[in-house]
Amino acid sequence: MMSDIIIKVEHISKSYILKHQNTESYTALRDVITNKAKGLFKPSSKVSNIKSEEFWALNDVSFDVNRGDRLGIIGRNGAGKSTLLKVLSRIVTPTKGRITIDGRVASLLEVGTGFHPELSGRENIFLNGSILGMSRDEIKSKFDEIVAFSEVEKFLDTPVKRYSSGMYVRLAFAVAAHLDPEILIVDEVLAVGDAEFQKKCLGKMKDVSSQGRTVLFVSHNMSAVRNLCDKAILLNKGCVHKQGAVDVVMDEYLNSKEAGRLSGKYVTGNTNENDVKLMKAEMFDSMNNIQDQFEINENITIKFTINCARKVPNLYAYVAVKNNQEDLLIESDSMDFLPNIFDSMKEGLNEYSIQINANLLAVGDYILYLSLASSYSDNFLVETPGDILRFTVVDSITERGHNRRAFTSHLLKWEMI
Repeated sequence: MMSDIIIKVEHISKSYILKHQNTESYTALRDVITNKAKGLFKPSSKVSNIKSEEFWALNDVSFDVNRGDRLGIIGRNGAGKSTLLKVLSRIVTPTKGRITIDGRVASLLEVGTGFHPELSGRENIFLNGSILGMSRDEIKSKFDEIVAFSEVEKFLDTPVKRYSSGMYVRLAFAVAAHLDPEILIVDEVLAVGDAEFQKKCLGKMKDVSSQGRTVLFVSHNMSAVRNLCDKAILLNKGCVHKQGAVDVVMDEYLNSKEAGRLSGKYVTGNTNENDVKLMKAEMFDSMNNIQDQFEINENITIKFTINCARKVPNLYAYVAVKNNQEDLLIESDSMDFLPNIFDSMKEGLNEYSIQINANLLAVGDYILYLSLASSYSDNFLVETPGDILRFTVVDSITERGHNRRAFTSHLLKWEMI
């Protein structure tokens, strides 16, 4: 029924003009002088080495949001999620299409959005309330709740430009959530806060929706999306790929976002310009066979081949194992065992291995994440491969089902081969 629809998005598109420097391998000094001289006498024929390209961040996006919906917007980086929220928040004007919003909107999109840096926390609370159309008396009635939730009472009369990013987000979320908006829009910015505060924010957003208000939530934390939202939209390259119940949409995303790449083996033949790059990763069972399915009672060995174009100081690796909901189960750092074996990486190809012990993971489907890093990252190009392998743990003997156990940290054994 039309009266239940609080947001109606009809064929929204948003384009940007991207400008690229036309890079040439060599330009003679005489050409530069000649072009400058031509520009003096023939302004209309001015030579430009800037090329323009039209980029569609959103392309024909349509959907409806009902009052009280908790809508998760998910997708890979660059899918158009943040652009969509900026359009809905009236920060960005769409190139095409129409949006109808029936209610007051409070948005938390980036650290600093909606706050004046020179004003104190106290002054910004009243400023934001005024922007939302609230009277001073209405804001004062909510003031104590906002301060208590944000936990920044000691710094309330300090200019917010002196706040840490965590303090900024605490206060910004408290203001957005407590000033009675009909629609609350929250982007990935909550990731700045600590885990306890994130949990507190999710609880508050549930409370907001239980009062008949609407929440739009963008996050890469699939566990948070599943816990908070009842509906979801999957964006892919600026288009709506799927929409519906949150479990259905999330399963589509998690099962397809790395389709064709994640398996028991990862190989790339491209060294490109990185000083350090993952070339190959494989998983081996207890019989030293390459596999992507393992028995629960056998050790799993992962072998990496890494190309090093030049020596990188303080290089280290981080590995994480996640389930299909992207809950973190195991994490391990190569510096768990000192001396760090990556410090001795030589130029050319280097091989390393780590082992996941038997019976550590329960029956289920898993994803292996790898990050390579250095504290000297400003001077060296070190690849962060991300999700590289997908594998399954089974129990053929007892045929037990999926019973995921949660591990937050484990010392995996790192070795140079």
